[in-house]
Amino acid sequence: MLDKELRSMIGQVKDGRMDRRGFIKHMAAVGLTAPLANQILALGGVAMAEGASTYKPTKRGGGGALKLLWWQGPTLLNPHFATGTKDQDGSRLFYEPLACWDPDGNMKLVLAAEIPSIQNGLLAADGKSVTWKLKPGVKWHDGKPFTADDVVFTWEYIIDPATAAITVATYRDITVEKVDDLTVRITFKKPTPFWADAFVGAPNTIIPKHLFADYKGSKSREAPANLSPVGTGPYKFVEFKPGDLVRGQLNPDYHMPNRPYFDTVEMKGGGDAVSAARAVIQTGEYDFGWNIQVEDDVLLRLEKGGKGKTIYAVGGDTEFIALNFTDPNTEVDGEKSSMKTKHPLFSDPAVRKALSLLVDRESVKKAIYGRAGRTTANFLNGPEKFVSKNTSWEFSIEKASKILDDAGWKPGADGIREKDGKKLKLLYQTSINGPRQKTQAIVKQACQKAGIDVELKSVVASVFFSSDVANPDTYAKFYADIEMFQIPLSQPDPSQHMRRFLSTNVATKENKWQGTNFPRWVNKDYDAAIEAAESEMDPLKRAAHYIKANDLMYQDTVFIPVQHRLKVEAAANNLRPIISGWANETDNLHDWYREE
Repeated sequence: MLDKELRSMIGQVKDGRMDRRGFIKHMAAVGLTAPLANQILALGGVAMAEGASTYKPTKRGGGGALKLLWWQGPTLLNPHFATGTKDQDGSRLFYEPLACWDPDGNMKLVLAAEIPSIQNGLLAADGKSVTWKLKPGVKWHDGKPFTADDVVFTWEYIIDPATAAITVATYRDITVEKVDDLTVRITFKKPTPFWADAFVGAPNTIIPKHLFADYKGSKSREAPANLSPVGTGPYKFVEFKPGDLVRGQLNPDYHMPNRPYFDTVEMKGGGDAVSAARAVIQTGEYDFGWNIQVEDDVLLRLEKGGKGKTIYAVGGDTEFIALNFTDPNTEVDGEKSSMKTKHPLFSDPAVRKALSLLVDRESVKKAIYGRAGRTTANFLNGPEKFVSKNTSWEFSIEKASKILDDAGWKPGADGIREKDGKKLKLLYQTSINGPRQKTQAIVKQACQKAGIDVELKSVVASVFFSSDVANPDTYAKFYADIEMFQIPLSQPDPSQHMRRFLSTNVATKENKWQGTNFPRWVNKDYDAAIEAAESEMDPLKRAAHYIKANDLMYQDTVFIPVQHRLKVEAAANNLRPIISGWANETDNLHDWYREE
């Protein structure tokens, strides 16, 4: 769509000649999703709309127990230390953000009283500040009032380097100030088109000042509330067994009317995705099963006459293989995968390029993911406007072998390629999960045919995604050559997702491996593209910056995308969960109910 046409349509919405739904329809006709259409309107000065509620219950409680099965059980309940989605999800049972995202990418108010806009004076026209009005009368679970002081404190807590919060990238370049007890203003250093990042969504929930004030900085890991949360959410904390069980009970003082529906909530950890699918769909032992990464043919069999069903949500989640740009086998100053080292094999771009040709995405889709997978060459796969059309993928053992031959990697007597005394031997790690082990096998077979020896390592999911800084087998420490998993795109915008891989966000011993740039990839052009995108108010130019950033990753082979994955969940037939491709699974838990 031409820039002139787009601006004309935005103008028509602003002056009432076209309604929002009509604009979204026009955008859909040219391949743009509803979340992106809403974002374009917001950037064009049209007030962001709150998504419509589908919640039906007319009273609080009475719904009995809600039994959730998270086969990767949470290991801590502080959202700002949550290196894994499981810990964000467990924390979100109790802690809340100012707002979250519905299935269509619309904002849903949680602790905020209204959506900021230029029209209501809460959003600066130059994109340099946003003001949030807080709901009055909200209480922490211990009865203390929730105020602007808690929001400001959460920011102060996160930006203290000694706290080592994983969410620091969102907050370190902003200023948060109290206007009055129920108002906070966020000021940005530069124009910021996507202002709905800080304090929005499951990764950005607010913690109570009165319980964490004595644990900011170097004492952050000692806070009792890291394991016994006191939040503002629909459920109050009852019990936590790390990796095994989280329990909560109805909050009688919850600030949303007629919510929650359920009297208790239980998040059970352990097991695997297949057993979770079976326990929900086939036996009905649980109401909901998270992240059902299971072969599609297995799900099709379970769904026949079952007590539950699978639910799909399209977002931007990508299953990928990440390459380590540092040496996982050399220790420097007590740290492996140190930035003071370079990977002995991947320092040769030819090896990285050859490896990308040895991932048979189509076979992975057909044999494993089925309805839940789409082949892709991109790391960034949504919203649609941000998806690059400049990339392509190919599976070719012959081409990979030629690239290695031309680069001087010759087969030795054992068939394994080598060069300058270094053999092409790789350690390939991922979490224990049927589809991931099958993907590993497919990739290993192709690599062997090309003369690359691959050792497979599978780590228990609760360990691989652990936030425990003492654990050597976490994905963040990356003590392997390549590793495979997926990072959810938890908002209808790529800013938070792509900011992870800035040079300033490298995971190191110094930041307790809380840095989000786990491949340890440093590229000044990428940094510049992300910096430009984060201050570009023109939606088309902004999209171009993110596409460039994706393409730089593609050119450097930082990631080898395996599949663009849909969210797949299992739910009882009578459960009405709100699942968004742009949010964590528990982010809309206050709106869940059972329809009898």
